[in-house]
Amino acid sequence: MTDPIFWLGLSVGLVALSLVMVLAALIPAVRELQRAARSVEKLADTLSRELPPTLEAIRLTGLEITELTEEMGDGVRNAGEVVQQVNQGMTRVKQQTQAVRTNTRSVLAGVKAAWKTWNRQPPRTRRRRPESLPHSQEDAVEFGQPYVSSSDEIEE
Repeated sequence: MTDPIFWLGLSVGLVALSLVMVLAALIPAVRELQRAARSVEKLADTLSRELPPTLEAIRLTGLEITELTEEMGDGVRNAGEVVQQVNQGMTRVKQQTQAVRTNTRSVLAGVKAAWKTWNRQPPRTRRRRPESLPHSQEDAVEFGQPYVSSSDEIEE
């Protein structure tokens, strides 16, 4: 057992046996790697066929979303302008209503003053009324008609 050739042969045999065992274990792993490589290749083909249209659709969707956002912004701005116009219109209506109220009150006050003036009795003269008036003249005084003396009738 001290022969170096024996030990060399035994070493070479053990190395060869180890290599065979490594190759035996490597064969299924290589087959799995081949299957994985084929799967990756199929995936790459599928991605190369499907990804560009999908990316284009995503890009177009992004553009449409941008356009819709701009349209919505315009709509919101237009709605804001309409609301502002309505508010201004309401303010004008309130102002006009107040002006109409003021004018109506002024007109009513004017009409009342005119009515009072129209119905007001003319100022009476400062003459003394005789103690005894004929019956027809007393009625005239009672109903707010001016007193006419007999001397006034003659003068006319």
